[in-house]
Amino acid sequence: MSPQRAPKRILIAEDDPVSQRMLQSFLVKWDYDVVAVSTGTEALKILNMPDAPPLALLDWMMPGMEGPEICRELRRDPARPYTYVLLLTGRSQKEDLLKGLEAGVDDYLTKPFDAQELRARLLVGQRILDLQHHLLTATDELRFRASHDMLTGVANRAAVLEAVNREHARQLRDGGAFGIILADIDHFKAVNDTYGHLAGDAVLKEAADRMSSSVRTYDTVGRYGGEEFLIVVPNADASGTTAVAERIRIGISERPIITDAGPVSITASLGLAVSTLDAETRELLRSADEALYSAKAHGRNRVEPFDPRSVPAAPNRS
Repeated sequence: MSPQRAPKRILIAEDDPVSQRMLQSFLVKWDYDVVAVSTGTEALKILNMPDAPPLALLDWMMPGMEGPEICRELRRDPARPYTYVLLLTGRSQKEDLLKGLEAGVDDYLTKPFDAQELRARLLVGQRILDLQHHLLTATDELRFRASHDMLTGVANRAAVLEAVNREHARQLRDGGAFGIILADIDHFKAVNDTYGHLAGDAVLKEAADRMSSSVRTYDTVGRYGGEEFLIVVPNADASGTTAVAERIRIGISERPIITDAGPVSITASLGLAVSTLDAETRELLRSADEALYSAKAHGRNRVEPFDPRSVPAAPNRS
């Protein structure tokens, strides 16, 4: 995934109409998308918007709020997207410039300014924003890789087990019920043996996609291991969890999966269990696993709720 450039957009906050028009003329010529305001209050309002320009060219003295005051407000929340602030000022005393830098201003330019110097300083700001954008993109990708299975794109084992623990903690706090489903692709070894491992990978990916499209937006689908998937179903009793499992079963088996080796028809067996307040997550997973054994033992391509009265001997789970 190649990172995209940060948008080349800029806010001008300048109360002198002549200076504002001159700045806008330069910036448009340099291919900036310009938003221009004449008060500090307007500037802060725009910079607090979700799609705010990442570059800001602020005059020090303005009606409403001064440039350093705006910058100080922007820096209060470290989690907000970074705004690179260039301050235009007629002040040249070191004490005044230090005040601006202490407020969080990134750079400053004294008036009257040279147009090419302004352009050079904005280019520096744009490079810093681009670098930050690339780093954030890389961080997001690393975070995704840490919590997702790279083949199928669904949650990995650690992330889906964390979802189980999170739902159990919520249940202990708020009550209610939630379910889990263990889904296993039937005869998956035969798919690899007949069509090859690349086709097997395609089958796993498409099966994961079909599971994800069969569940609710707040359910979690994760690859549990091999051809097994674990689905967490919040706010659901046995009936609701069974309904989700049936949708998954039908979604997987209703049409062949197209691979480079040809169409592959598959089915899945699903075992489910519903959490009780006194059950640990380990017991819940064991119950769903036993229900999955039961689904395999009773012919595969079926959904089996956990029944403690009927636990068959373990069959071949392929």
